[in-house]
Amino acid sequence: MRPNPMRERWQAGDAALGGWLGIPSTVSAQMMATSDLDYACIDQQHGAVDYSNAVPMLQAIELGSATPIARVPWNEPGIIGKTLDAGAMGVIVPMVNSAAEAEAVVRSCRYAPAGTRSFGPTRVALSHADYFAGANDEVAVIPMIETTEAVDSLDEILSVPGIDAIYVGPADLSLTLGLPPGNNDDEPAFVEALETIVAGCRRHGIVAGIHASAALTERRLEMGFRMITVTGDTVGLRRVLAEDAATARGSRATGGDAIY
Repeated sequence: MRPNPMRERWQAGDAALGGWLGIPSTVSAQMMATSDLDYACIDQQHGAVDYSNAVPMLQAIELGSATPIARVPWNEPGIIGKTLDAGAMGVIVPMVNSAAEAEAVVRSCRYAPAGTRSFGPTRVALSHADYFAGANDEVAVIPMIETTEAVDSLDEILSVPGIDAIYVGPADLSLTLGLPPGNNDDEPAFVEALETIVAGCRRHGIVAGIHASAALTERRLEMGFRMITVTGDTVGLRRVLAEDAATARGSRATGGDAIY
């Protein structure tokens, strides 16, 4: 199998830092994959990316050093299997709120007897000559924990065999806590939920991941997260455009952080 920097970081006990791709562009995908990041994630849920965009973007990511992963639109075996066949070495699956839903994610990602994934790695086998031999060990299964319902069922979800990491969606978690979407680090309920998730992951030997920003990275590392998305194509472009426009007009401004 090709090198997998994200897994290598986890196995060393370190944190994997990554970038987010919501623009359907092979150019921005290649830029992300060559920017000293451990993974590059294509967002098929909220990004402007469909499957036909994702395939060439995964090919572009392979030109760099980052591990190619993707967030699929939903917990559905068809799109999960197609995304893995296209070359994603991990899938982030949204809105996993129970052990049964987590079990469905694992089944969709693993070949028998560990799961029910159908065999047909048409595109990914071009990059991994020994793909089948290593797929069940190398493909990362990453359910999202992004509701209070999921936090309440955390131990049951994390007890499901085959989960490599979980990924916190701060916006939806905040909404279910009665807060505005975003990172609400000044709100005790939000911080407590994150601490509960990290503690659960430690108990079960699972990597805690989260959608963040470069500015929040140090804080998230201190909290114990070991998979942190620190930048993204849309947020980075918006920020630089705003800064350049403000500089050209003789003032200063920032574009802020986007949360998905």
